[in-house]
Amino acid sequence: MSTTRTGTRDTTIEAVADLPSIRIVRDFDAPRDRVYRAWTDPDLLARWLGPRDLELRVDEWDARTGGHWRYSNWRDGDLVASFYGSFHELRPPERIVQTFTWTDLPDGVSLEIATFDDLGGGRTRVTALSMVDTLEARDAMLASGMEVGVREGYEKLDALLA
Repeated sequence: MSTTRTGTRDTTIEAVADLPSIRIVRDFDAPRDRVYRAWTDPDLLARWLGPRDLELRVDEWDARTGGHWRYSNWRDGDLVASFYGSFHELRPPERIVQTFTWTDLPDGVSLEIATFDDLGGGRTRVTALSMVDTLEARDAMLASGMEVGVREGYEKLDALLA
């Protein structure tokens, strides 16, 4: 488990030794409905998700139970990576269940569950659980630099929610 400082907040990224999963926990100074909206509104998502040096372009977005999504990351006009998935369940403002696949690794699908807990006082805790099929796939996710994207993305989300 690692905890990194993200602006004024700690972001916990935990990989349990014998489980093919990663859990990320982060508190935000905003009401749950606003934080949930930042996860489901494609215009807002494009403003905060991922590292600062990449532009996120939402190519398809159907944020509903049974819907799908596709987005891509760009740097200086060049495509860096693209991702796609399906929304299994959206339960505003409590929970999002979706799949996540990097197009360059189509067999590497993960199941993502994000929960949004109202902490009171206009604060929200987001817990994001990513489950993959092998420990090797989990370790590859951790080695991909995802921690930088999570940390910088959450810092951008802090600014967006302020």
